[in-house]
Amino acid sequence: METLILGWYILVETRSVLLLTAFASLQWIGTLIAPMFGVAGDRIGHRNLLCAMRALYALQAGALLVLAFTGTLTPVLVFLISAAMSLVRPSDLAMRYALVGGTMPSEHLMQAMGIERTTVDSARVVGALTGAGLIASLGMGYAYLVITSFYGLSLALTLAVPASSPHGREQPPLRAAHASPWRELLDAFSYVRRTPLLLATMWLAFLVNLTAYPLTLGLLPYVAKDIYGSDQTGLGYLAASFAAGALVGSLVLTRFGATIAAGRWMIAFALLWHALLAVFGLQQSLFGGIVTLTLVGLAQSFSLVPMSAVLLRHAAERYRGRVLGIRMFAIYGLPVGLLIAGPIITHFGFAAMAMLYSLLGIAATAMIARHWRGEVWARGASANRR
Repeated sequence: METLILGWYILVETRSVLLLTAFASLQWIGTLIAPMFGVAGDRIGHRNLLCAMRALYALQAGALLVLAFTGTLTPVLVFLISAAMSLVRPSDLAMRYALVGGTMPSEHLMQAMGIERTTVDSARVVGALTGAGLIASLGMGYAYLVITSFYGLSLALTLAVPASSPHGREQPPLRAAHASPWRELLDAFSYVRRTPLLLATMWLAFLVNLTAYPLTLGLLPYVAKDIYGSDQTGLGYLAASFAAGALVGSLVLTRFGATIAAGRWMIAFALLWHALLAVFGLQQSLFGGIVTLTLVGLAQSFSLVPMSAVLLRHAAERYRGRVLGIRMFAIYGLPVGLLIAGPIITHFGFAAMAMLYSLLGIAATAMIARHWRGEVWARGASANRR
């Protein structure tokens, strides 16, 4: 809800696709320090860190709520508050994954990640539709009243997570910092570099954020308004269709995840994901965009859920939080891709930008599969064992 509302606000108030891509890029600047959140999670416990992060979300939303109701909200203030928020929020996904990895047995990780993605994707469907409707009918202030309430509820639910898993493994306890956090972080980077399967997965994660996600996470307000001539409701339908496709994919993996070859799936569906984005870039109607984005969301889920399961299953437990923090660092490809996309769209159009990013993504994915064939594609690779 919040991402769509603020993206639409920036586009309408500034009438600039360049500022929209800059704002969308800003949301992910925290990926630069995401590995340090992994260090903190390994030290104090992922549940404790999540509680602190979600308390901050509620405070940030409360500030925007007050500004909206008092009529003092401006694009500059949105940029400033979002900049502070962006230092924290990108790491939320990694800490949730680490919490799942610490509470579920290895043989159930694929299905567990499917369930986790199901909660995310279903929330995106509902959030996209209700968020667009709220701001269209009630305005920014009341929309942020709902958002702030949900952040408060998320904090309460996170506080209810037990301190130990049902399988008897304690969450990482608070411990004395004998080793430097920077030393621990460097050790984690070294561990990933020495582990070919993890390294290949990290490169694929960086690639899809660079070439695939800009079209669906940052540019949808531009597509809805300037390509399809639609309003906030059309934007909500576009975002909801992408999330609905991802939700279907998550449900399928929840049921059949234990039977798939995770390495092959994450490569094959990354290729399909990029191909479908090229088709999306050629659509000229809202209905065509909705149908294509539903398929894009399905391919995205079939690639990302196995990718996350590979990281959780093959990362040593003592490195898990830091490895997932490094995985969030790979998301830095998204703001880079968005910033490059702005000038390309301005000079050559959205369709040309979508085709360029799709071809680049397909070529680079094929190179990753070829270079690390024995780790991610071979039938006997550890990533493909069921």
